[in-house]
Amino acid sequence: MEYRPLARVGLCVPGGRAAYPSSVLMTAIPAQVAGVDEIAMVTPCRPDGTVRPETLVAAREADLTEVYRISGAPAVAALAYGTKTIRRVDKIVGPGNIFVTLAKREVYGAVALDMLAGPSEVLIIADAEADPRFLAADLLSQAEHDPAAAVLLTPDERVARETLAEIERQLPKLSREKAARDCLERYGFIAVTRDLAQAVALANQFAPEHLELAVAKPEALLGKIRCAGAVFMGAHTPSRSAITWPGRRTCCPPAAPRGSSAD
Repeated sequence: MEYRPLARVGLCVPGGRAAYPSSVLMTAIPAQVAGVDEIAMVTPCRPDGTVRPETLVAAREADLTEVYRISGAPAVAALAYGTKTIRRVDKIVGPGNIFVTLAKREVYGAVALDMLAGPSEVLIIADAEADPRFLAADLLSQAEHDPAAAVLLTPDERVARETLAEIERQLPKLSREKAARDCLERYGFIAVTRDLAQAVALANQFAPEHLELAVAKPEALLGKIRCAGAVFMGAHTPSRSAITWPGRRTCCPPAAPRGSSAD
């Protein structure tokens, strides 16, 4: 079997609410390594019409061929079908909010996709040994990204109460406190379950993009997980390295081969 690089790839890079230069590198470097000739980036501009400097520096370091100040569903459509100023691409990669995800699903077939990542939702299953400081930090790390769910399920009421208190302690320290607080008030919750088995059953129904098993023996629960985009094993694995399964997430039918998630 012989693999050949695509001629042209489009990168969707978030930047409306905050700068994510890491998204530039995580999407551009694989394309560069593969030998893609043209790499075009779409990213939102600020109210004054400028693009965040961190994003532009990352684009320069990644040696991108083009940068366009456009975002959301219109950017996905432009990359998929082309416009007078943006030529169509062979594949669209990169994260985004729910509108970007739904737009990517609509254009699949006209263009290849990396995956349907969805919003940066997180669900944590924690036992009595979990550290509420870590749990709060992990919930906030996703809540500050975009309005999406941040959920903790635990059979231990003490862990639930202390995590809630820790969230209130950590929130004022965030540069994006308002965004994180708004997300938690609208989509966040902490629930005390009968046991870990009920927590796993609820997690499978929820089918989160990020599922953290903050328990003493995460391997014991892993075999029972059926619906998750990525599973993070143990209390010291906060949305960084994970076990991923193609097609395992059921809340969105997979429109393309799944890969690793990029925030």
